[in-house]
Amino acid sequence: MTVTTPAPTGTRGTGGGRAQRIDPRDRAQLAAAPVPLRRLARLFAPYRLRLGVVVTLIVATSLISLAQPFLVREVVDSAIPRQDVRLLVLVVVAMIAVAVVTSLFGVLQTWISSSIGQHVMHDLRTAVFAHLQRQSLAFFTRTRTGEVQSRITNDINGMQGVVTTTATSIATNLTTTVATAVAMVALSWRLSLLSLLVMPPAIWLTRRVALLRRRITAEQQAALADLATQIEEGLSVSGVRLTKTLGTSGRTADRFTATSQRLIDLEMRSSLAGRWRMATMQIIVATIPALIYLVAGLPATSGGMTIGTLIAFTTLQATLFRPLLGLLNVGAQVVSSMALFSRVFEYLDLVPDVPAPQHPVRLDPARIRGDVAFEDVSFRYEGSETDALSGVNLAVPAGGSLALVGPTGSGKSTLASLVSRLADPSRGRVTIDGIDVRDIAPTDLASIVGVVSQETYLVHASIRDNLLLARPQATHAELWAALATAQIADHVAGLPDGLDTVVGARGHRFSGGEQQRLAVARTVLRDPRVLVLDEATSALDTQTEHALQEALDRLSHGRTTITVAHRLSTVAGADEIAVLDHGLVVEYGAPAELLDNRGRYAALARAA
Repeated sequence: MTVTTPAPTGTRGTGGGRAQRIDPRDRAQLAAAPVPLRRLARLFAPYRLRLGVVVTLIVATSLISLAQPFLVREVVDSAIPRQDVRLLVLVVVAMIAVAVVTSLFGVLQTWISSSIGQHVMHDLRTAVFAHLQRQSLAFFTRTRTGEVQSRITNDINGMQGVVTTTATSIATNLTTTVATAVAMVALSWRLSLLSLLVMPPAIWLTRRVALLRRRITAEQQAALADLATQIEEGLSVSGVRLTKTLGTSGRTADRFTATSQRLIDLEMRSSLAGRWRMATMQIIVATIPALIYLVAGLPATSGGMTIGTLIAFTTLQATLFRPLLGLLNVGAQVVSSMALFSRVFEYLDLVPDVPAPQHPVRLDPARIRGDVAFEDVSFRYEGSETDALSGVNLAVPAGGSLALVGPTGSGKSTLASLVSRLADPSRGRVTIDGIDVRDIAPTDLASIVGVVSQETYLVHASIRDNLLLARPQATHAELWAALATAQIADHVAGLPDGLDTVVGARGHRFSGGEQQRLAVARTVLRDPRVLVLDEATSALDTQTEHALQEALDRLSHGRTTITVAHRLSTVAGADEIAVLDHGLVVEYGAPAELLDNRGRYAALARAA
């Protein structure tokens, strides 16, 4: 399954004054891979009790905070005019209590919602990582590494905002808006009617200005990205060499100047748009209370309103603007959040090209003899119209050795990779002791088949840690014995930190030959019955190749060995040789026999 997705998206801000539009990339993602709400519910099901507590705290906070304006009215209309000290003290204590309780509830709500978000992120992160580990090499060949990393880190991290920002913001804004509107009507239906008439155009104007600034900001980001790219390309060693050799220095400078000039214009427009946005907010914030004071002061419309009621109403009205704007952004927030879930679920729904057997054959890897057979094996890469392998029939007896030779692209490595199930045949089967490798549990197969390839991979850790990847329970003596078999024990012993020497990223602390021998030592620890050597020496110089070949010969002793050879000198001692060409076995037999036949193998030997 090929995964093609838009660039990573994230949760957008939920600030009350920031207008939001649905990102076309989010809409396209959801159209391609919709997210069923039942699947989301299952994701949060283990935390439904805590979610209920969060909702309760949000509602309670919104309701309790509404008491504040009414307490202010009581102070202004009753306690102060009557000089009622007892009432004044009670009201003041109540005002402080409201502030303390709502603050504590807010802290508790944030802690619980953040905890839920982190646990959901953990569940998804580990599920995606484990699922991707089960994918075949073909998936990672056709998928960018950055794309995989982005989904596991950026997208899943962005999901925390669904719980801690988007969901709680929607609940808070909705509760606050409804409760505030009810309280305003309770205080004065006349002033509430005025707010109903004035608020919509005020919010519309604010959003218009905010959308303008958002569009300009997007253009700014694009221009800054262009500028950064031009700096990277134009001032790197390779870039400077290119411009000097092509004589494009002047054009490159002119292009940079034009981009910089465009940034000036965008910065000016952004600054003015920002100032207009601030001015609009200030006008709205000043206008609405002023109109309320006007209506409250006119005899015809005041309705006998008290000063305390007026103060309480304006306080409530001031708190209504922000949650209303927040609710207007709900659509964009929800689509953005759902797009993140869609991208992650898309990976979780991948069907592995090389699935683990549902009912693996029970076996003891220690009892495996190591008979390997390829039975009418064909293989075709996804998207290809021709077979990379076609009708291959080969057998390697336990303890025997088979060399696969042939020109580049003949299918040697592809055939060898089928033994360890890096891929599965399109037709036919590969067996070990008569058991189809597709019926062997992955952990058992990994203990039976050891692979040493040209591309050695060492993790950024110590030599000891790299070796223990093969067998975590290996003793200190076994580690040194494995290094001795790989003919690198003396070199490691001479290092200041010995086994605790850090190999560096991808093993750069060591030469290519030393990395290969460490890989051989790691394979020795696994003690596999079947060994696949995939051009393990092809990238090395002659002297290093000779030393490594000795280590490989030691490793191969007594094991069934399948060697993919680039240099024929490394397979002269093989029991049998299969010559492949365009996925077909064109010659098969002992080395001496093939040389006598003067066929393809003999021609390759002469050309070597």
